[in-house]
Amino acid sequence: MSKETGVLAGFREFLMRGNVIELAVAVVVGAAFTNIVNAVVKGVINPIVGALGSQNLDHYKACLTTCPINPKTGEYTDGIYILWGSVLSAALTFLITAAVVYFLMILPMNKWKARQQAKKALLETAAEPTVEPTELELLTQIRDALVAQRGASAAERNSSAPAPKASGPRP
Repeated sequence: MSKETGVLAGFREFLMRGNVIELAVAVVVGAAFTNIVNAVVKGVINPIVGALGSQNLDHYKACLTTCPINPKTGEYTDGIYILWGSVLSAALTFLITAAVVYFLMILPMNKWKARQQAKKALLETAAEPTVEPTELELLTQIRDALVAQRGASAAERNSSAPAPKASGPRP
């Protein structure tokens, strides 16, 4: 029974880690923005790329071998070719999705976490009690101050007063 509890506690701890939660949020938000991102790619990016040729990036390809072209459609009819337009379209979709997730979810969340940590640190320093010196420490400080004062006044007397004459013992 305790092993089962330990396994479940470990699983709960794994799920509650920050990285797992952030990854789950990124996947969900990325899936939610897929239609928006696809619309941006097809409505904005593809026409810009289409200014150089076709608006559909899937038509961009490179032939690795001798590829005959159909004169009516302008398409390759045979041969081995690479569909680099599809790869470019997928890469643009990924970059736009990543930018949306980062700038709309991760960046504001990191700023919020930083503010929360700053507030927590401020509260911890404000709540931290000041340690007052003990009686022994105060007495030690007073003694050190008196010794320093006595040493300073003795040094002043020695520098301003003439040196005493050497005479016999004092009565």
